[in-house]
Amino acid sequence: MPATNHAHAAVPSVNPATAKGSSEVILKVRDLKKHFDIRGARGRQTLKALDGVSFEVRRGETVGVVGESGCGKTTLGRTIIRLYRPTEGSIEFLGREVAHLPESSLRWMRREVQMIFQDPYASLNPRMTVNDILTEPLELAKGLDQSQRRQRVRELLDLVGLSQEHANRYPHEFSGGQRQRIGIARALAVNPSVIIADEPISALDVSIQAQIVNLLEELQNELGLTYMVVAHDLSMVKHISDRVLVMYLGKIVEVAPSNMLYERPQHPYTKALLSAIPIPDPRAEARRRRIVLKGDVPSPINPPSGCRFRTRCPEAVEICAHKEPEFVDLGDGHQVACHKVGV
Repeated sequence: MPATNHAHAAVPSVNPATAKGSSEVILKVRDLKKHFDIRGARGRQTLKALDGVSFEVRRGETVGVVGESGCGKTTLGRTIIRLYRPTEGSIEFLGREVAHLPESSLRWMRREVQMIFQDPYASLNPRMTVNDILTEPLELAKGLDQSQRRQRVRELLDLVGLSQEHANRYPHEFSGGQRQRIGIARALAVNPSVIIADEPISALDVSIQAQIVNLLEELQNELGLTYMVVAHDLSMVKHISDRVLVMYLGKIVEVAPSNMLYERPQHPYTKALLSAIPIPDPRAEARRRRIVLKGDVPSPINPPSGCRFRTRCPEAVEICAHKEPEFVDLGDGHQVACHKVGV
C-alpha cells in the first residue's frame, strides 16, 4: 500500500517525464459530461454516458482508454472530436476551447483531429472508390489543384502499405485489414496532429491485428502523431500506450504510465481487468488468481451513489456508499480514485 501522505488531486494529470513526446499539453479535458435523453416505458430518463471526466494529453504520446463495454470509452472519443455535443464541461484543444463551439466554427479542428473507426467496412462509403474516399477530406485543404490531390492520394496509399492500383477499387473488394488501412489513410489525409482510434483492431482477424498496430506505431514515429486509443484488448493497449486511463460507468478510476499500471494496479476494478489477460506461460497461468466480479455493470441511467464500482467491489467499505472518492496522487503520474488507496 502507498504511504499515507500522498496528496489528493481533483483531477488526474500527467508527469511530463512519462510522455515520449514533448511536455506540451495538446488536449485538456475538464469535467466533461455527455448525457443522452432516453424515452421509454418509464418516460423520459437521462443516460449519463460521461459524468465528469478530466485528463490531459501531451503532444506525441499515446493514451490508451480501457474499460468494460458501456463504460463510456467510445462516447469519450466521439465527444472530444465533437461528433457528440458535450452536455457540460470543457475541451481545450491547442489552447482553444471547443466544447461548445457551433459546428460552423469547428472547421479548423476537423483538420487537426481525425478518427479511425472500429468497423472498417461500415465507416467507408461503399459507393465511392478509394480515390474518392481519400480525395473527399482534401476538400478541407484549400489551394490543392487536381494534380496535387492525385499526388496526395498516392502518398497516402504508400504510407499505409497499399499500391496505386488500389485507388480505383471499391471497399468491398478489399479484406478487413486492407479496409482499415484505407480508413487510416483517410484519417491522415489532412495531416492531423491527433488521431482518436476507436477499437481499431477489434473487427479484424487476429493474424492482421499486429500488422495494424505496427502500422500505427510506424506512422506515429514518422509523422509525430498523438494518439488516443480506445480498446478492449488490454495486451494491445499495454504494447502501444505510454499512459492508460481506466474507465468505469462514465468516470475515470485510475490513470498511470502503461508499465506501472500493468505491474502495480491499485484500483480494485483495474486489478480485475488485468487478471483477465491470458499469460503465455501455462504454469504461470495455472498459478495466478483470476478476480471474477460479481453482478452486472449498473445502469448509467441510475448509477450507484458514492463510488460507482462499490456494488461489485470485493474491497468496498461503508464510506464507498456515501462519498465519491477523490484522486490520490501516488507519484510518477499514477493516480487512482479509491477510498482504500493511501489509507
